[in-house]
Amino acid sequence: MGNNKGLKPYLSPLMVTAFSIGSAIGWGSLVVTSSNYLGKAGLAGSVVGLILSMFIMLIIARNYSYLTQIYPESGGAYAFSREIFGHDYGFITAWFLILTYLSILWANATSLPLFARFFIGPVFEVGKIYTIFGYDVYLGELLLTAAGIIIIALLCYLSRKAAAYAMTAMVVIFTITILIVSIFAITGFKGAVDHAFLADSKAISQVIYIAVISPWAFIGFENVSHSAEEFSFKSSKLNNIFIASIIITTLLYVLVTMLSVTAYPERYGSWLEYIRDRGNLSGLEALPAFYAANHYLGHTGVVLLMAALLSLVITSLIGQTTAASRLFYSMGRDGMLPENIGEVGKRGTPGRAILIIAVSALIIPFVGKTAIGWIVDVTCIGATLIYGIVSACALKKARERDDLTEKFTGFIGLALMVFGGLYSLIPNLVATGAIERETYFLFIAWTIIGFVFFRILLALDKSKKYGKSVIVWASLLALVLLISLIWMRQSMINANARLQSNIETYYEQQESDDPEEELAFIRGQINDLERDDTRAILMALSMFGFAMLIMFSNHAYLSGRQRESDEIVNTDPLTGVKSKHAFLAMVREADGKIVGGKADEFAVVVCDVNGLKHVNDTLGHKAGDEYICAASEMICDIFKRSAVYRLGGDEFVAVLKGHDYEVKDKLMKILHDRSSENISLGKVVVAGGVSEYRPGEDRHFHAVFDRADKLMYDEKMALKANGAITR
Repeated sequence: MGNNKGLKPYLSPLMVTAFSIGSAIGWGSLVVTSSNYLGKAGLAGSVVGLILSMFIMLIIARNYSYLTQIYPESGGAYAFSREIFGHDYGFITAWFLILTYLSILWANATSLPLFARFFIGPVFEVGKIYTIFGYDVYLGELLLTAAGIIIIALLCYLSRKAAAYAMTAMVVIFTITILIVSIFAITGFKGAVDHAFLADSKAISQVIYIAVISPWAFIGFENVSHSAEEFSFKSSKLNNIFIASIIITTLLYVLVTMLSVTAYPERYGSWLEYIRDRGNLSGLEALPAFYAANHYLGHTGVVLLMAALLSLVITSLIGQTTAASRLFYSMGRDGMLPENIGEVGKRGTPGRAILIIAVSALIIPFVGKTAIGWIVDVTCIGATLIYGIVSACALKKARERDDLTEKFTGFIGLALMVFGGLYSLIPNLVATGAIERETYFLFIAWTIIGFVFFRILLALDKSKKYGKSVIVWASLLALVLLISLIWMRQSMINANARLQSNIETYYEQQESDDPEEELAFIRGQINDLERDDTRAILMALSMFGFAMLIMFSNHAYLSGRQRESDEIVNTDPLTGVKSKHAFLAMVREADGKIVGGKADEFAVVVCDVNGLKHVNDTLGHKAGDEYICAASEMICDIFKRSAVYRLGGDEFVAVLKGHDYEVKDKLMKILHDRSSENISLGKVVVAGGVSEYRPGEDRHFHAVFDRADKLMYDEKMALKANGAITR
C-alpha cells in the first residue's frame, strides 16, 4: 500500500517553528485583520480577545502535539482521526483540510495583484477580461498571480530544504520588521488611546467575539503535523515549538492591532471613525498599519512593512503548499487518492501532489477576489470542525491511556470548538452575522461534493474500510440542514433589508403624493420580497434534498454491500447451503428464545456423509468435493422447506419447522431409504439422526443437537452393517 520511496527527515526545530508561524500568518494580518477587529471590539477588546484566543490555541496545540507523538506520521489530523475513529472520520477530516489549506493558498496567491495595486499602482491592471461579483479581473493580474504560484511550486518541488530555508528567512524578516515599526510607532505615540471598548455592546461580549473568531487567524500553525515523518528531532519537542509559535503569532497580531490606532488622517475625529471608513479609502490610507508606519518612519516604514507583507504572502504559500502536498501523500498511501498522486520523487518531495496544488491555484483566480473571500470564510467553519475532531481524538486516546492532562485539554478543546462553531454559524443569535450567506452556500456545496466523492470511494473500496461509521455521515447531514436553514434565514434578512432600502429611497425621491402610485409601489415591493423568500426556501430545500439524496445513495450502496458480505459469510462456498457462521448465529438466536420461553417447536437433523475419506483417498479431493455436493443436493431435496447448514467437512445440519417438522419421521425414512439404495448403486450415502425440541427440558439448542448427533451415529453404524463405507 505504501510508496516505494517515502519522506525522509530534514526539518530542524527552527524550521518547524518557522513553518508553524509562517503558515498561520498571511496577507490579512497586515491588511484587514486589525481593522476588522478594531471596528468590532475596540483596542482593549481586540487585544484581550486575541490573548484569550491564544490560550484556546495552546489547548488545541497540546492536543496536536500529544497525538503527533503517538502517531508520528504524515497526515496530521487526517491520520489521527483515521487511526482513532476510523476511515470515515479520516475522510471527513481530510476533505475539510483540503478546502482549508487550498483556500488559504488561493487567498494569498491572489493577494499579489492587490499588493501591486496598493504599492506599485495599476501596472498590472491591463487587459480587463470581465467583472465578477463586483471585482474586475485583468489578464495582467492573472499572469502576476500565476508567476507567483509557479515560482513557489517550483521551489517546493525542486528542493524541500531550500523551501524550508526560504520559509525561515521570510519569517525572520516579517517578525523583525513588524517589531521595529511597531516599537517606533508605539513609543512615538503621544496621545491618549480612546475607544478601548466600543459603546454599542458590553465589553465582555466584544472580548468573547474576538476570542471566538480569532482561531481562523491561527489556522496553519498545525501544518507541521503533516510533516511529522520529516522531523529530524523527537516529536516530544513539538509542544514547545507550538507554544513558541503561537505566542509569537499572537504578539505580531497584537502589535499590528496597536500600530493601527497610533495614527490617522486629521480629517477624522478618532481612529475608530477612520477605521470604519477604511472601505471608502485607497492607497496607504486604506491600510491603517501602513499609514501609521508612514506617519512615524516615512517611506522607510512603508518599505519595511512592504517587505513584511511580501514575506507573509510567501511564507503562507510555501506553508500551505507543503502541508497540502503531505496530506495528499498520506491520502495516496492509504488509497483515498490514487497512490501516484502522493508518490515521492527523486528530490524527496511529493511532486505530483505539488503539481495538482499549483494547477488548482492557477484556475481559482478567474473567480475573482470577492468569491475567494467567501471561500476563505468557509475555512472558519472547516477549521472549527477539524480542531474539534482533533480534540475528540485526543480525549478518546487519553482515556484509553489514562493521560490526565490530555483528558482535560481534549475535553476543553472539544467544548470550545462546539461553542465557537455555534457562535460563528448562527447569526444574530449569539454572533453578529459576520459570515456572508455565500459562504454558507459554498460550505454546503463542498459538503455535497464530499458526499459524491465518498460514493466513488466506496465503489473503489475493495478492502471495505469505508462506510462503517453511520453517525459521522448523519451528523454531517444534520450540519448541512442547519447551515441550509441559516443560509435561508440570511437570504430572507437580506431581502428584507433591500425592501427597506428601496422604500426609503422611494420616499426620499418621491415628488408626487398619488396614493395609488404609492400603493402600487408597496405591492410591487412585497411581491418581490415574497418571490425572494420563495426562492430562498426552494434553494435551501434543494441543497438539503440533494445532500440527502446522495446520502441515501451512499446508504443504499453500503446496505447492498453489507447484504452481499452477509450472504458471502453466511453461505458455504462449495455447496451453496448456509455456512457454519450462519449456523452459529442461528444457535445464538435459538438459545435466546429458549431462555426467554419464546421458542417455537422445531427439530434438528444431524447428517454425516459416509465414505468421504475413502473417496478422497482413492479418487482425489475433486471427486470428494463432488461427493459432498451430491450429498448436499440430496439433503436439500428431502428437507425442501428447512434451513440446511454445512458445518464443515462431511457434516450437515437441517433445522425443521412447520411442514417439515410435522412430517419429520416420513422425511427421515426417505433419507434412510435413499441412502440404503445408494449403497448398492455406489452413490452418496448420508446418515442422519433427528431429535425434537423438548420445552421445559432442553435449556439450549445443543441439547437437541446432541441427541440428534447420537442418533445419527447409530444410523451410520446401521448403514455400515448394510455395506456402506465409513471413514
